[in-house]
Amino acid sequence: MLSAIILYTANMAAVLQGELVFPPNEFHNHGSTIVETAQGDLIAAWFHGTGERKSDDVLIQGARKRNGASEWSEPFLMADTENLPDCNPVLFMDPRGVLWLFWITVQDNMWGGSLLKYRTSTHYTGEGPPKWDWQDVIHTRPVDLEDRFLKVIDEGIEMYGGIIEEFFSDKLKEVEGIRIKAKDKIHRRLGWMTRVPPVMLEDGRMMLGLYSDVFNCSLAAFTGDWGETWTFSTPIMDPDVSMLGNIQPAFAQRQDGRIMAFMRDNGLPKQVRFASSEDNGQNWSPVFITGISNPGSSVDVEVLKNGNWLMVCNDTILGRHRLSAYLSDDEGETWKMDRVIEETDFDEGSFSYPTVIQAHDDVVHVTYSYRRKEIEGSSIKHVQFTENWIREVH
Repeated sequence: MLSAIILYTANMAAVLQGELVFPPNEFHNHGSTIVETAQGDLIAAWFHGTGERKSDDVLIQGARKRNGASEWSEPFLMADTENLPDCNPVLFMDPRGVLWLFWITVQDNMWGGSLLKYRTSTHYTGEGPPKWDWQDVIHTRPVDLEDRFLKVIDEGIEMYGGIIEEFFSDKLKEVEGIRIKAKDKIHRRLGWMTRVPPVMLEDGRMMLGLYSDVFNCSLAAFTGDWGETWTFSTPIMDPDVSMLGNIQPAFAQRQDGRIMAFMRDNGLPKQVRFASSEDNGQNWSPVFITGISNPGSSVDVEVLKNGNWLMVCNDTILGRHRLSAYLSDDEGETWKMDRVIEETDFDEGSFSYPTVIQAHDDVVHVTYSYRRKEIEGSSIKHVQFTENWIREVH
């Protein structure tokens, strides 16, 4: 029996298994998320419609894969605000076994008009969608956003204004428009969006990553009473305007308590960015680059049970045609091992916006947006592997 278990584990390590959550269809299916239940079932969600923020038919769909099953259920409805786009779902299973769904409803067909919402459920093991127990809005109030953002912008114009005026004169009007929004409370408090699942901190609080496409930066939201009240961090923002563009933060906490945020690069130099916090996520260091290429696409990080860290990302400068897994044995200081999950030629496909979790049996599960040129339509793909699958090629 023991030799059979060892052989089974070795075989699992050698295989990357995967399947589409549903057959490709003509709709835009994007921004997936995944959780595991106590029963070992998987629940995934994504947004689905004719477009994104500009399409009022966009809604949140979900599907379930039973423990031991080879196929997913038919998609079911998770959230739909009538005649408004619902986007960027995030699923999370808290330590009590309560299922959370975070997402945004776009009020004016612009990302800056997004309203942050959440639902919770304790009845999600049956067929079809979860039965939601509670729903609320998270009213976001960033700390020191106006002062810090305006200082970065003003010092940036002073430093780079001549270059901007000579080569990007149209951008000066755009910058002035953003300065006006930074002084307006409604613009500072709307438009904060979800992308990556929250983490539980050592102090018992839930920490949810948020980002703004208006201010091109990230921050953290905290709740210590399971959503009854929320507080917010200072923005994750570098003092140099050229480093604006760190969005969609994925958080991980080191053994010494320091929290790391790994982020998409929405500007230059097209590398995964990171920042750190010494005070439980309230204040943040300047923003640095990891050396891992990023084309302007979401990343996710999971702290594995053995203490190693796993990052899944598009590690290209242009295009989302390669999705890779990176492994760190020093809590994100370096990423020494990597392996490609899926790849095709440039402009021949797109595999992006991953969410990664580690299940109770130590298997890693990833969902991501899936499109190939030779296949009509788009879908969400689910793959699973072990840490040893990455180590095999090193």
